[in-house]
Amino acid sequence: MLFTAEDPAYPARRDPTQPPRVATLVAASVLLALFAGISAAIYSGGLTDFDRGLLLALRDQLNPADALGPRWLAVGARDITALGSTAVLTLATIVALGYFALERRWGGFALVFVAIIGGTLVNNTLKALVQRARPNFVAEIAETSTYSFPSGHAFMSAVTFLILGALIARARPDAVGRAFVFAVAVALTLLVGASRVYLGMHWPSDVLAGWCAGASWALLCWAAADWIGRRARP
Repeated sequence: MLFTAEDPAYPARRDPTQPPRVATLVAASVLLALFAGISAAIYSGGLTDFDRGLLLALRDQLNPADALGPRWLAVGARDITALGSTAVLTLATIVALGYFALERRWGGFALVFVAIIGGTLVNNTLKALVQRARPNFVAEIAETSTYSFPSGHAFMSAVTFLILGALIARARPDAVGRAFVFAVAVALTLLVGASRVYLGMHWPSDVLAGWCAGASWALLCWAAADWIGRRARP
């Protein structure tokens, strides 16, 4: 059986602290609508002034290539943005998959695998469809080969941290522990995205869209796992 009572991807009984599947689907739909709205606004040029104004406000006025603020803040932002890098997220995914395989919790394994691999494909497809150029304030961007919209760091951080955070939280017996774990997952997602804007690597709307699309994908995967688990339960 793909999902078992012991599998954290689907418990044997409904946890009253967990939102029902309908609420999960509604939340995913709202996030998708926000993503569509941001996409339409970008296409029409409605967010150009917002994007450029906010990005310039975070740059040194004498040298826009440098972020505003002390050097340690920029160094810290680079450390934070690395948490959303392909290398770090891949390592976290491999560790999670290894754990679920060792514990023979195939529901959790399947959820993580489908969410991360599928999320990567969705993000890359969106980038290829929109083909938005990145900001040109920072020299390092010239070495970046991927398109700007949506932010891959924001998208994949939302998928990875929210899915893993939800699985860890689901395994916690206490409400405070569950809330803390999920709050950390959300905070990491927000910090990674914010660091991309602060460092000038993405337009703000890229990050907003990445958060919306990534969180929506995570919710859809979670709802699908819940539905499959209910059908598989004896």
